[in-house]
Amino acid sequence: MRNIWSITKRELGAYFSSPIAYAVIFGFQLLFGFFFYNLVSWFNAQAMQMAQNPYYYQQANINQMVFSPLFHNTSIILILVVPLLTMRLLAEEKKTGSEELLFTSPISVGQIILGKYLACLVVLAAMLGLTALLSSMAFAYGNPELVPWLVGYLGLFLMGASFIAAGLFFSATTKNQIVAGFLTFCLLLLFLVLNWVTAGGSGAWQSVLGYLSFSDHFEDLTRGILDTKDLVYYLSFSFFGLFLTHSLIQSRRWR
Repeated sequence: MRNIWSITKRELGAYFSSPIAYAVIFGFQLLFGFFFYNLVSWFNAQAMQMAQNPYYYQQANINQMVFSPLFHNTSIILILVVPLLTMRLLAEEKKTGSEELLFTSPISVGQIILGKYLACLVVLAAMLGLTALLSSMAFAYGNPELVPWLVGYLGLFLMGASFIAAGLFFSATTKNQIVAGFLTFCLLLLFLVLNWVTAGGSGAWQSVLGYLSFSDHFEDLTRGILDTKDLVYYLSFSFFGLFLTHSLIQSRRWR
């Protein structure tokens, strides 16, 4: 555990000793704030119209009308942001030639991968934590439900963790950071829209593609529904990404 933490601290230092983390976090907060402000403004306008009819006014739900679409928008932002965080994690080691020194050290490959993965998770948690502070202002001026709000953020974190695992794998495949980031973006976008294929029909293969889609598993979480199958999906995706990364690096070590 000490070795993993050493790698994590090293990577966090690399993030915050350069403009990378600051630029990514700032951009993420800016986009989130834009969507949040517009959704709250739209909700206020709708609420004023609904106030003229008591029945419709009671149907106004800030969780469904503001936070659910906000979480969906944030998942799109994560697709843009996560590749920027992960593209350098292993690609930079290959480019600078420090990969051989790193992987011949007493630290195991698994510990190195987990250390880099945890460092990126810390940055992800910091980004989501700052947005949570902003969105929590809705509790001061409205009456959203706490549990769906928390479950939505849990969904964002699990989705982001899956994205990071995929990005780590592509970072291990090449020494070009741009290529690693672009491949990560393409894969994440593909998995997000896989459920579009299932919209036009039914069948075994369409059900499989629907299950593999990020969107289908994220939908319930944005509405505050915590289902075991969604947790298993994101955790399995993350584990599989880390497993592939470990297998790829191990295969290179023994060539």
